[in-house]
Amino acid sequence: MFMSRLWHAHIIQFVIFSALGYTYNKSLDQHQLIWISLLFPYFIIIIIIFSVSVQPSMTSAGNTIDDEDTFKILIATDIHLGYLEKDAIRGNDTFVTFDEIMKQAVQNEITALYLHADFLQAFSSEDAPVEVSTSVDDLDVSVDFVLLGGDLFHDNKPSRKTMHSCMEVMRKYCMGDRPIIFEILSDQAVNFSHSKFPWVNYLDNNLNISIPVFSVHGNHDDPTGADGLCAIDLLSCSGLLNHFGRSHSVEKLEISPVLLQKGNTRIALYGIGSIPDERLYRMFVNNQVTMLRPREDEDGWFNLFVIHQNRSKHGATNYIPEQFLDDFLDLVVWGHEHECKIAPVRNEQQLFYVTQPGSSVITSLSPGEAVKKHIGLLRVKGKKMNLQKIPLQTVRQFFIQDVTLSDHPDLFSPEQPNVMLKVLAFCQEKVEEMLEEAERERLGNPLTPEKPLIRLRVDYSGGFEVFNTMRFSQKFVDRVANPKDILHFIRHREAKDSIKEEGVDFGALLSRPTSEVLQLRVEDLVKEYFQTAEKNVQLSLLTEQGMGKAVQEFVDKEEKDAIEELINYQLEKTQRYLRERRVEAIEEKIDEEIRHFRDSKRNTTEEDEEVQEAIIRSKARSKTVRDDDLNLSDEPADIAMESDEESTSVPTISGRGRGSRGGRDLSTSKRGRARGAASKSGRGGRGQKGSLSSPLKTKSIMDAFQASTQRTSRGNTSKLYAEEITIEDSDSDENVSFLKCSRSKQKLTSLCSSKRGSQSQSQSLKGVCFDDDDDNEDEFDPFKGSRRQHR
Repeated sequence: MFMSRLWHAHIIQFVIFSALGYTYNKSLDQHQLIWISLLFPYFIIIIIIFSVSVQPSMTSAGNTIDDEDTFKILIATDIHLGYLEKDAIRGNDTFVTFDEIMKQAVQNEITALYLHADFLQAFSSEDAPVEVSTSVDDLDVSVDFVLLGGDLFHDNKPSRKTMHSCMEVMRKYCMGDRPIIFEILSDQAVNFSHSKFPWVNYLDNNLNISIPVFSVHGNHDDPTGADGLCAIDLLSCSGLLNHFGRSHSVEKLEISPVLLQKGNTRIALYGIGSIPDERLYRMFVNNQVTMLRPREDEDGWFNLFVIHQNRSKHGATNYIPEQFLDDFLDLVVWGHEHECKIAPVRNEQQLFYVTQPGSSVITSLSPGEAVKKHIGLLRVKGKKMNLQKIPLQTVRQFFIQDVTLSDHPDLFSPEQPNVMLKVLAFCQEKVEEMLEEAERERLGNPLTPEKPLIRLRVDYSGGFEVFNTMRFSQKFVDRVANPKDILHFIRHREAKDSIKEEGVDFGALLSRPTSEVLQLRVEDLVKEYFQTAEKNVQLSLLTEQGMGKAVQEFVDKEEKDAIEELINYQLEKTQRYLRERRVEAIEEKIDEEIRHFRDSKRNTTEEDEEVQEAIIRSKARSKTVRDDDLNLSDEPADIAMESDEESTSVPTISGRGRGSRGGRDLSTSKRGRARGAASKSGRGGRGQKGSLSSPLKTKSIMDAFQASTQRTSRGNTSKLYAEEITIEDSDSDENVSFLKCSRSKQKLTSLCSSKRGSQSQSQSLKGVCFDDDDDNEDEFDPFKGSRRQHR
């Protein structure tokens, strides 16, 4: 091939020089032309070789990047280990992709890594702190460390299978004899103060780490419980991972960087684990977030920041604007957002770059997840950086398409007969097209899973009707990975003029496919409900944010008592607030004070403290077993002994009477004869049942307010009824209670002179009155009294 091309070049040159000689009146003879044409190609070859030797090749130029001063960092976020681990088809997707990611960290050769065109355009200016190459061939990319941006696990309490798979992969790729050639300059006791081993894992004498892993926690695997532990703390304790970016306060945040040095390159690694967006937003607004900087040569450090928060705006304060971050940063690695936007984008206001690697697994069938998944290889030398995209090969294919039925009037219309069959055939054709496209892309890549994810969103606005999606999905059950939710019917809702007379439809809030419901944020769902709810079902004591967080703790972290404890705690605080304010006992004024009290806490640290206090109470309650029947708290609560069905419906009757023999006096929790009706059990004589219920359990706001305003008048009259004096005798089986009555003894006797035969009437209205037989006192058994009463 080469010789034939060279011969063709000789012929062309001979013709050219012949024409030139003829033009210049035959100044060159034929032999001279032949020699010139033969020697000319060799002169050209010599010139090309000389130019190549002077100009370095692409490969050699690329290799000059990876020297002793260059950090090589593998970046990934939102791996979500354990997502759908029980699914027969998709159960191992996260584990396989995590193995691929960690394998890239130790792989010695990567060929043909192409940078995105937007990446080249973004850093084409001369003053950009980035060195860019279009391709790298046979380049050694064994990284210095791996940087994870949160949500390593999908569940807050990952299963044993998930933990085992994660530890297996990390031990496989992160342990070895390869030397670590960078050092840590910062105080590790500050960077890892939450750990029992406050130092980086590769400096532990008991471990042999070849590739360190640094990670912040995300919102899926955030610290919980009384000890504030999370799943990645288990990996940190086992020496497989370095957990940084933990915050210890809900009011103030001080970020101390991990200072790294390799040769002449120094990196200040900042990190913030996931914090509720509203709280962190408020901290930034109140200037309560401080990012510490090295004292020596502040401008000589490459400042790398890892954050796991909402980047896109989901509400007024439910995100973190990029403008909140300090302008001395060089690169921000943004986690939590699943759409892959790994090409760095320059923030023109703060003058730093932001990269969003996205998730490595598809957790929702939305358009953002359909973007090709990548991880990043970051090189840092001095103040310059180079970020290259590495496509993931083991991620399951995902195709999504939107269809509007009203846009195809030539195919079908709502008035046509059998229009549903035509729509069904149309949808089936669209799914077949996506399956064919998936098959074409999968050819030549054996690592890609066989069955793709398919989502067809059908807008049936305009009078069309839906059909059975499950029956439709049965046609593709062996060809797709998500046969249960291939179709998603949507309809544009018309604007409603008023919702005053319409109730809130829970079904509308939850009428979404299963895969999308799993991705709903609980606090957003609660907030959405109360924003569209009527006034008569709005919250009176709690705020939407506090209620949403309590529900989130209940759903995500199985804190079953979180909602109850939050309500009890808030009810207690509100009652105490009303007592201190001493407002008139008018319902309108009380409601106004309650609204003012609730609004004063909205979006403040007090609101977060209430939720935290409720969570602490819930956790303490779940750990300790309380026996309310035996142990009395400082505030007495309603305690009822096991008795008949009618015992719970005994009405309150004012008066004093003779109590039942051997009745249970709960004021002392002893056995004894109770004369009078100050007992709580309601089993005694016809006495008055004391109002000893706990305000946290049974009292409403109005009851608590009225009780506080009428305390003085009741205190003066209560002495006219009875004063109970209890004498305890440890040697005897019973306590004897005496009554000092200010009224005549005759009335007391008359009240106890009811007929003993009408026991059922006494039981339902006035309590149970037993025979006063002194011979049976020694055989007293309170539970026998209960059985006797039942008979």
